[in-house]
Amino acid sequence: MSKKSPTAKSAKGSQTTRNLILVLGDQLDLDSPVLQNADWQQDAVLMIESAGEATWVWSHKARIALFLSAMRHFAAALSKLGARVHYQSMEGSPATELGDALKEAIEEYKPASVHCVEPGEWRVWGDITAACTAMDVPLHITSDTHFLCDLEEFKQWAGAKKELRMEFFYRQMRKKHGVLLDKAGEPEGGQWNYDAANRSSYPKKGPGLIDPPEFFEPDAITKEVLALVQERFKDHPGSLQHFLWPVTREQALLALDRFIDARLVHFGQYEDAMWTDTPFGWHSVLSSSLNLKLINPREVIGRVEAAWRAGDASLEAAEGLIRQILGWREFIRGVYWLDMPKMGTANYFGYQRELPAWYWTGKTKMVCMADVLGQTLEYGYAHHIQRLMVTGNFSLLAGLSPQAVSSWFLAVYVDAVEWAELPNVAGMALFANGGRFTSKPYISSGAYIKRMSNYCSHCPYKPDVRVGENACPFTTLYWNFLMNHQSEFEKNPRTRLMTANLKRIDDAEKKQIQQHAVVLLKNIETI
Repeated sequence: MSKKSPTAKSAKGSQTTRNLILVLGDQLDLDSPVLQNADWQQDAVLMIESAGEATWVWSHKARIALFLSAMRHFAAALSKLGARVHYQSMEGSPATELGDALKEAIEEYKPASVHCVEPGEWRVWGDITAACTAMDVPLHITSDTHFLCDLEEFKQWAGAKKELRMEFFYRQMRKKHGVLLDKAGEPEGGQWNYDAANRSSYPKKGPGLIDPPEFFEPDAITKEVLALVQERFKDHPGSLQHFLWPVTREQALLALDRFIDARLVHFGQYEDAMWTDTPFGWHSVLSSSLNLKLINPREVIGRVEAAWRAGDASLEAAEGLIRQILGWREFIRGVYWLDMPKMGTANYFGYQRELPAWYWTGKTKMVCMADVLGQTLEYGYAHHIQRLMVTGNFSLLAGLSPQAVSSWFLAVYVDAVEWAELPNVAGMALFANGGRFTSKPYISSGAYIKRMSNYCSHCPYKPDVRVGENACPFTTLYWNFLMNHQSEFEKNPRTRLMTANLKRIDDAEKKQIQQHAVVLLKNIETI
């Protein structure tokens, strides 16, 4: 493989360069608006492998490998279409930071202007802008047409609202795009939201046979990337033993086919269910392909709706998946850009505790955390309830720093890009922005985990015990959290029921719970 470009045509500066088109690692879309009017006699594509981006957070080896492999495959695809591609690989460029590498390319190709689709991260947008300003080159940022709601449209929808709610946004998007509507323009089935029907746990005997997702054996490009990552980032967390992710559009489409044909049928019913050694459940596992833009949300939404109309999936399953993509995914992107940069520093409860070391090893006696962390380190994946109600829930109850937790989430999941990760973690899981777009903290005792999984049946801790050696840390810390915030939560109709349950606990036990919570947090590394 060339030091400059993996099977990509060199874009040497001897040719006139009108526009230098910067394609970032999460913008691997041949239909990208910045590519549509390119003239390869005058324009060139710039792609940069930045070691700085891999180490900005202590990224999982599989996350680094996914980005690099997908980027190299995309560069090769562009080259086959006749594009002039300047590919700065990690092996071939001394620059480790994205901004420095961009300045090097501008110096070499001396373009009249730089063009880029809206980046997915506030910091990266700033780095690109600063580099072009320093080199005195005009920068043109283009709206990202991958999304169904552009940033200006979302800003207008949000207006001056102090609190934003996804449900209202979602209904507007359904109407605008004509998704799951009947001939009268009303929601199919008479309801906008079937979330209440999508909360089943697995049967007592377990999930049974689950049709696996479509995964892919590494090809030559991916194998070379895996070797590079293992050598250069050997101290980073996670494993590369199960790297089977889609890295091309063709593979991503096959993964979509597999989900529609074999897995959508039970997705809705069991989307919140958890079980030991069942990392993927019935989930789509399409988030990495969507976030790299190997596939488009419109085609996923269209396929899911068509499957329901053909009778191959329930309305509850179809609506649940569509709500995740057309509703939540679009909503959190809008909120991210509306509220940055303050979202990144928000800390409503003022929590400062650092992550326990076992977040990076999975070595904890809590079976739920050990299972979720174990599969995260093995695959770089956990589904949304595992992230929200296990790792996120514990992080909030234990008073961990929102910034430390957000950095961890960004580091360990292969689908993590900041516009998606930060609102989900800081805003939803940790309530760090004080309820800007969530009506209550998403917290629970061990009882919820017991109801939705088999984790508790193998655990030395008991979910119904609040105090003592066998008390579930989730349960102890849940009640401690409620006591610490009782006066505030009693003012909120959504949390009043939780604090009302405190009345069932006598003062002596409340004191014991608080004392036990202090001991747990003091010895957090050993629980």
